[in-house]
Amino acid sequence: MEAITVVFTEKEKVEVRKETFDPALGPAEVLCAARCSLISTGTELQCLKGVFDPDTNWSAWVKYPFRPGYSMVAEVLDAGSDVQGLRKGDLVFVEHSHSQYFKTDSKRVSLLPAGIEAEQGVWVNLAKTTQLGVRRAELQLGETVGVVGLGILGQLVAQYAYLSGVKEIYAIDPAESRLQQLRERPGIRRLAMGADAAQETIRSGTGGSLLDVVFDVTGHPAALSQATRLVKPLGRVVLLGDTATPSRQEMGRNVVSNSVSILGIHGTMDYKSWDHPAMTALFLRYIAQGRMDVSSLITHRYSPVKAVEAYELLANNRSSAMGVLFDWTKVDV
Repeated sequence: MEAITVVFTEKEKVEVRKETFDPALGPAEVLCAARCSLISTGTELQCLKGVFDPDTNWSAWVKYPFRPGYSMVAEVLDAGSDVQGLRKGDLVFVEHSHSQYFKTDSKRVSLLPAGIEAEQGVWVNLAKTTQLGVRRAELQLGETVGVVGLGILGQLVAQYAYLSGVKEIYAIDPAESRLQQLRERPGIRRLAMGADAAQETIRSGTGGSLLDVVFDVTGHPAALSQATRLVKPLGRVVLLGDTATPSRQEMGRNVVSNSVSILGIHGTMDYKSWDHPAMTALFLRYIAQGRMDVSSLITHRYSPVKAVEAYELLANNRSSAMGVLFDWTKVDV
């Protein structure tokens, strides 16, 4: 069977290839046809750039040729003899790279509930990652938080934090266009600046007490030390952006003196009683109830055959884009 696939053949080199695979299914496998896939802009651009410190997750993971992507909604075409609960025509979320057709273990597939559209379900992986970050912070009612970096992860963190009952959210990003993607809600303050410049504004807005929690969602090595200066004594900084160059990262001069906690979390983890199926179900319930919104975050849709153009846009003007999708129903466009 032939499938169009997006491949990073080497650093800063994107190709759209036709590849063949055997569609014969094992008993527990499903054959899928892609409907849409979401570019994880920060992660995939870092993979394309190919600049990593040795002995990091990045250097162990990214080997060229590399198949990017891990957020896919597909239609089930066929299922193995032991597969239960899935049938031809079902829409499923799959953690899979950008590819037109593929087969996978049925245990890696999440059936989308009725009423959830493909362009909503495709956010499941990023929604789980950000849900983990907010769980890691263990937010309390009435706390004041900051979100540094309002890309697609930062947008989802802000939505989850709002649902968690925080008093105020300081959304911090120098790109005004990103800040405008936030839904207009009481208690959200937009700061069009970097974290290094935000301290005095936050100090003034909080009556001098600064923030209880800051989420660093940038992956930029300089952001951690800046974030630690935005929290009060005994404050927490949650790292959701995994920098590819930790040798350039500093934790900040006030971490010990102010007893600041630095909390890491990775998207592959469970958190206490919340496993990935439970977090997926919660996110989709929030979408169905209208309590979270991802549709408004979609700014660009590309045919997969235009993948080179899509990554060039992101590499050259990332702040102009938010949710960038490959529409696999338009392969011939």
